[in-house]
Amino acid sequence: MTDELTMPTKYDPQAVENGRYDWWLKGNYFEADVTSEKEPYTIVIPPPNVTGRLHLGHAWDTTLQDMLIRMKRMQGYDALWLPGMDHAGIATQAKVEEKLRSEGVSRYDLGREKFVQETWKWKEEYADHIRAQWAKLGLALDYSRERFTLDEGLSKAVREVFVKLYKKGLIYRGEYIINWDPATKTALSDIEVIHKDVQGAFYHMRYPLTDGTGHIEIATTRPETMLGDTAVAVHPDDERYQHLIGKMVKLPIVDREIPIVADDYVEMDFGSGAVKITPAHDPNDFEVGNRHNLPRVLVMNEDGTMNKLAGKYEGMDRFECRKQIVKDLQEMEVLFKIEDHMHSVGHSERSGAVVEPYLSTQWFVKMQPLAEEAVKLQKNEEEKVQFVPERFEKTYLNWMENIHDWCISRQLWWGHRIPAWYHKTTGEVYVGQEAPADADNWTQDNDVLDTWFSSALWPFSTMGWPDVDSEEFKKYYPNAALVTGYDIIFFWVSRMIFQALEFTGERPFKDVLIHGLVRAEDGRKMSKSLGNGVDPMDVIDQYGADALRYFLATGSSPGQDLRYSTEKVEAIWNFANKIWNASRFALMNMDGMKYEEIDLTGEKSVADAWILTRLNETIEQVTSLADRYEFGEMGRALYNFIWDDFCDWYIEMAKLPLYGEDEAAKKTTRSVLAYVLDNTMRLLHPLMPFITEEIWQNLPHEGESITVSKWPEVDTALSDASRATHMKLLMDIIHAVRNIRSEVNTPMSRKVDLYISAKDEATVAVLEDNRAYIERFCNPETLTIGVGVNVPGKTMSAVVTGAELYLPLEGLIDIDEELARLTKELGKWEGEVKRVQGKLSNERFTAKAPAAVVEEERAKEQDYLEKRAAVERRIAELKEI
Repeated sequence: MTDELTMPTKYDPQAVENGRYDWWLKGNYFEADVTSEKEPYTIVIPPPNVTGRLHLGHAWDTTLQDMLIRMKRMQGYDALWLPGMDHAGIATQAKVEEKLRSEGVSRYDLGREKFVQETWKWKEEYADHIRAQWAKLGLALDYSRERFTLDEGLSKAVREVFVKLYKKGLIYRGEYIINWDPATKTALSDIEVIHKDVQGAFYHMRYPLTDGTGHIEIATTRPETMLGDTAVAVHPDDERYQHLIGKMVKLPIVDREIPIVADDYVEMDFGSGAVKITPAHDPNDFEVGNRHNLPRVLVMNEDGTMNKLAGKYEGMDRFECRKQIVKDLQEMEVLFKIEDHMHSVGHSERSGAVVEPYLSTQWFVKMQPLAEEAVKLQKNEEEKVQFVPERFEKTYLNWMENIHDWCISRQLWWGHRIPAWYHKTTGEVYVGQEAPADADNWTQDNDVLDTWFSSALWPFSTMGWPDVDSEEFKKYYPNAALVTGYDIIFFWVSRMIFQALEFTGERPFKDVLIHGLVRAEDGRKMSKSLGNGVDPMDVIDQYGADALRYFLATGSSPGQDLRYSTEKVEAIWNFANKIWNASRFALMNMDGMKYEEIDLTGEKSVADAWILTRLNETIEQVTSLADRYEFGEMGRALYNFIWDDFCDWYIEMAKLPLYGEDEAAKKTTRSVLAYVLDNTMRLLHPLMPFITEEIWQNLPHEGESITVSKWPEVDTALSDASRATHMKLLMDIIHAVRNIRSEVNTPMSRKVDLYISAKDEATVAVLEDNRAYIERFCNPETLTIGVGVNVPGKTMSAVVTGAELYLPLEGLIDIDEELARLTKELGKWEGEVKRVQGKLSNERFTAKAPAAVVEEERAKEQDYLEKRAAVERRIAELKEI
């Protein structure tokens, strides 16, 4: 603590936060030490895409991680929070292409090499934006270990994984129906496809039999694909079509003869029971085609236009072709009915384009063997990944148990280029980490890997893997926790788990803390189209990072969505302001106290003993809640302790000795203020790092920064349950007197007589010892304390545990109104007595509940009975007046 108080009179979050982050970085407070013997605690940041600025969801996700890292560092761990960013193949390439188009240039004009150079420039620009936002949020990241999914080390890890999986037979190349995005001209994995209900139509057609004996009816939602039909299929048990199996039909427009085949895939009771088979344009038809050795006729180009096999429709957009072909088929009387049909249609997550099931040669990961190991892991309680909340484990397992092979090739230029080469003359395929020796005779695959392929390696590739002897890998892997949203359990969490098991033999992280999405105040999803998005940087500019962080950290329970509320953020700014003012008052009254001068051995007031007891309770509660990831409850416990106990009660009571003449009492109170405020700032630090550092720097303290100070621990020697109970009695009395004054509109400034009738002499002694507090906060003209105190007739009264209070208010009270109030209070205590006695008369409760819980209920019963009796007596007294 400096000799001179440097805290301004007014709390200004911008002034408090300005420059502090750079000060932390210069002090290297966020850097892990691989040579330290401390137990490691590791989190790797879910790498944001280098496509733009961070949104409120990022702020929430990183705030939760920052809290964990700051707390664990203070608890004595060698805490590593590794930062990094994702190259985000499709998303970033789309942004750069959009920028180039605005300049009148396409990627093809530049060529692959120059386009990639342009994309690296984009990455550097947006990486700087992201780092600036991380700084503004106050994130305790170890920048000395920052990684990027396309950096040299991660690229090496990607190649190693690809080659090993290929050699193991778990990566293969084949012609399959994949999800194709015609807008970005690339393949998509299943989970990059968003299904939306769209109003479409069933188009009913008759395909004529070639022998002239009739026709067969089929229906389709995509008539443009009929140009690629290579069969009609019926169920082998369908009696309606037994005689047609093996016959041929003539495909209208194309005039190609195609067979009628029998296959179990067909549902007899759906539609006509006959379906067109287009192996190049439908995944189910592809399988049917394989079973019957049907040709695959691809009638579309990569951009969604029709190709030369579509005949006269060549060059038309697929949807324009649909309109024209429907018109032509109607004129030919082939299409005889159009039926409205609402159906689910896949859309590209990135471009929004309707996804086309498309025959293409791609690279795939064979998922079943990898998924089986990941599922097996979850059966081992000691080694499994712990999902928080636990219900998300079921979501994860359900997906893993029903997984399909993963299409990992993307038709892009930005990303990890597939380490496969094709011989220019023989067509031989070579897969390796480096190009073949005679590279001139080989051509490398043009495609890149799905972004999630490299992201799946993030927990261990960032630690130096495949060098398993690296110090970072040996110390910091596996990670302690992963914090992420439920929306990427399939995309990312599952892939990290199976890749980690395959290549490191263990889980990538111990815990996965799942949070929801940030929604607008009305519960709707935030989006540009709705105009209801909130930029976290704007919120920080207005209310400060601490207010936003506290709101994000405490506004929801694990796994639930969070509704953003400006009003709540503003309320937390008020909370920060309260902390600032209370701290400033305390510091002004510490008289330049040094850390070594803090002395808690002196005689403590009841308020001193109580606040130290409450501090111990809060330390225990906050630590336990944080360890269970119950950040909302943790925040509430801190808020109640700081606002109610410390600010509203202790500081007000501390003014008595601070402004008094007893120097020993002053010294003890100053020491208690310093000790409690120091520990409170450290408890609050993970949630509100800026304001706590500022206040802590002005407090008597050990060490350079609160970030590396010790996490508070319970000191049982400072707990005093008995005196805390005495304080509770005083607080109840003060509350009751204030409530009575409020009821009859009597201000605190007006002195009134106060009679306290205690239940026994021990209670009298407690009240007499603390008479000064009652006089200060109840402002009585006269104060009478005793057992069986003689009370004047016309009074207002209240019952607290251990005493009855009476305030004679002659001329200020209507007796009928007071009787009505007491009758209402009597009803309250009768209800409480009935409830607790009902509980105690339940044999199941008394037999099964812990003894301490039953005893607590018995104590409540006694308390409520005494309060009821006291009110009954007072009613009787008033009725006699």
